[in-house]
Amino acid sequence: MALNDHDRRNFDILSAAFRNGDVALMECQRADTQQRVAVICAVNAEADGGVGMVPFAQMFSEDPYSQVNPPDPEHDGFVTQNQS
Repeated sequence: MALNDHDRRNFDILSAAFRNGDVALMECQRADTQQRVAVICAVNAEADGGVGMVPFAQMFSEDPYSQVNPPDPEHDGFVTQNQS
């Protein structure tokens, strides 16, 4: 499975932010559930001297292995929970 160009660009931007130390872990609230979540943000310096936080990823709050299915390298699809 190939990642789309948008995701690849965002990953490159986030990687550069980590290299430059321009990244923060920020507590946010999910708009749909109002649950508090930890979000990885890139920190952008603004012209007025302030900073802008650009959210890129939400941290898993529970076991990530139970929340995602990894790609199946031998088939076109994903390894499901009952296959592992």
